Amino acid sequence: MRAHRFALSAVAILGLVAGLCAAADAQTRQPRVVDANPADTTPHLVADDNGGQPRVLSLASRKGIVYAGGIFHKVASPKLRFTKKRRNLMAFDADTGAFRHFRPKVNGPVWAIRVTRKAVYVGGAFTKVNGVPRNGLAKLNRRTGAVVRSFRSPFDEGRVTDLALVDGRLIAGGTFPRKLVALRPDTGSVTRYVHLSIRGALPGSSARAGVFRFAVDPSGRRLVAVGNFTHVEGKKRARAVMLKLGSTSATLKSWRYGPFGRKCRTDAPSKQAYLQDVDFAPNGNYFVVVATGYVVPTSDDIGTMVCDAAARFETDVMAPTKPTWINYTGGDTLHSVAITGAAVYVQGHSRWLDNPYGSDSAGPGAVDRRGGGAINPVTGKALAWNPVMPNQVGGYAFLATHDGLWIGRDGKRIGGEYHRGIAFMPLS
Repeated sequence: MRAHRFALSAVAILGLVAGLCAAADAQTRQPRVVDANPADTTPHLVADDNGGQPRVLSLASRKGIVYAGGIFHKVASPKLRFTKKRRNLMAFDADTGAFRHFRPKVNGPVWAIRVTRKAVYVGGAFTKVNGVPRNGLAKLNRRTGAVVRSFRSPFDEGRVTDLALVDGRLIAGGTFPRKLVALRPDTGSVTRYVHLSIRGALPGSSARAGVFRFAVDPSGRRLVAVGNFTHVEGKKRARAVMLKLGSTSATLKSWRYGPFGRKCRTDAPSKQAYLQDVDFAPNGNYFVVVATGYVVPTSDDIGTMVCDAAARFETDVMAPTKPTWINYTGGDTLHSVAITGAAVYVQGHSRWLDNPYGSDSAGPGAVDRRGGGAINPVTGKALAWNPVMPNQVGGYAFLATHDGLWIGRDGKRIGGEYHRGIAFMPLS
């Protein structure tokens, strides 16, 4: 997953002194594809009284505890025997599904979570946590969920949609004015480590300019971000950018993929910033992006344009003419991706994979993959893994661990069983 190494820089040492651990969500390699049969010991989301569709948008874990954030107000025990109030953020035991006493009240969606030895950092589209003003970003006590008042959000506007801890720095991406910043993890103050101009909402887009998701390679030296932007440091970088994370500052890499400057076939304002997520492989040699946008403009664009698809890029190829491979859904959005070495997992509200010639239909060679599936990292073709996980809008979160794969989504069923919002697929 979006993983970040531990290096004892001076700032990291300061973080350790303050009780922080800079090794957040270490890169997880798995030896094989996970089971298609979900575990029976996971909790469930509960629909709102007004009929709203609850969903998990972010996942993190530490010491056998899973943290899930998203849009929900109530959760249910694994066997549906009782419910608990949890406002957009919860914690539970990874083995049993038992709820922890960690129960902060967040007044808006939680899009990102990072956990350290003592703290939980949460980012999203909220303004208060436990009634305490914290716009888009908050630091919480890992056991109680209380707001750590010495850490303040530096943002007066916008939302935070991704977070990473890298070498003692908290990197945040979102729609706030700077779009991507590095913060002190103890106070929340903005540093000058990431000081880049990221500008330009894409033509026809209804959303604010910003960084939606980003991933850091296992060495902690490269960052790839996707979102709604056209230029970085005055250079054309539509929808995606690669940065070098140096010892004292982040700088723009020459990496650029020209076709990202073009739009997919749809004119829908919500699909102009079509890249939705990115993840690095455990060895750092490549990364994969996933996208919405509907289908490619013409058949000649198959193999170069990433529209409603997943695509692999080699990390060291700075001027790719096309991705190593592209796996198309044939017109359905993919929202999230996780690479474990054995597989590239993707999810959204797909119906098919291996479908380059489909247009809201199954074309020649298409395979059924309701809600998502797994892709062979080398060939780019769908693997046999098919738990069948239909979603309404889609699945937004993966978390790979040494025991299996956590999946956060808005669907009710997976593998033929009821698992609303969250599921765990174990390694057998």
